[in-house]
Amino acid sequence: MGDNFEGVKVMVIDDSKTIRRTAETLLSKAGCEVITATDGFDALAKIADTQPAIIFVDIMMPRLDGYQTCALIKNNSAYQNTPVIMLSSKDGLFDRAKGRIVGSDQYLTKPFSKDELLSAIRDHVKVD
Repeated sequence: MGDNFEGVKVMVIDDSKTIRRTAETLLSKAGCEVITATDGFDALAKIADTQPAIIFVDIMMPRLDGYQTCALIKNNSAYQNTPVIMLSSKDGLFDRAKGRIVGSDQYLTKPFSKDELLSAIRDHVKVD
């Protein structure tokens, strides 16, 4: 696979420092430019500045959860076409359904692998 993720801007929103660091390490090694945010408010402030190509968001977060964050991103006409991937520690049908309702593009169960992250990017972002 001659995938080139060089310079693809990826945002990872998770209140867990471990998850942020893991995702950042995996994605950076693949050549992605990673922007991390600790919660939805932090993310919304950074999205405008960084214009990520794809956003991974954890469902369980304080203040603004993943569903609310995704809904806010998708309700903004500037970002409604930005793919949003939900991250959840539980693989529930209800969560998947709810994720679809707020407009998420995919659902990954934690712990995720490097391959899962990269294939999600490959599926949703035009990488040459």
